[in-house]
Amino acid sequence: MLILYEQPFDPTWPTVCFDEQNVQLLADARPGLPLTAGRARRRAYEYVRHGTRNVFIFVEPKAGRRHVLVTRRRTKEDFAKAMRYLVDVLYPTAPLIDVVCDNLNTHATDTLIEIFGKVEADRILTRLVFHFTPLHASWVNIAELELSVMTRQPLDGRIPDEWTLVLELTAWETERNAKHQPIVWSFDWKRAKRIFCKRKSHRSPDSPSGQN
Repeated sequence: MLILYEQPFDPTWPTVCFDEQNVQLLADARPGLPLTAGRARRRAYEYVRHGTRNVFIFVEPKAGRRHVLVTRRRTKEDFAKAMRYLVDVLYPTAPLIDVVCDNLNTHATDTLIEIFGKVEADRILTRLVFHFTPLHASWVNIAELELSVMTRQPLDGRIPDEWTLVLELTAWETERNAKHQPIVWSFDWKRAKRIFCKRKSHRSPDSPSGQN
């Protein structure tokens, strides 16, 4: 995974990090008080819950490009359609796409076969190379960094409905993509080797967990 991030940028063979996040739709229970001289805008603590939505995010770190996709659920079908969207809409001319994602049970090649059938699934899968993050190491997925930024920026407040959610995320995506700023992953394999080999050497030979 870390070696993949160190590969030189190739626009014809993109590396795309994929992740998802659940978002609550919360509306104000009553109108707030507007901004006035000497007073910030005030909002009541009560809210009305309007369900949730799932946000898929695709991040191409070396190109500084990201795209969000809002769905009502996060099922096998949603994942399969997201992969087809990646291939047919986001990167229609790329012969191969490296996809970094975590080990969620829906993230599997069998999912595409189950949803689309063998022929269509094979068409999509022949253009995808999956790289799954290690167990308990989903932080290796650079898409998590973008989800963190997304949570602190467009989602830092109440989003009352799906339409507002899509508008906020689209504006955020457009602004971030306009900067064309690549994401530099500083945790390379050499640093990982030093850290994890050091931890391994500290483990007790009689204890798999490393506890004496």
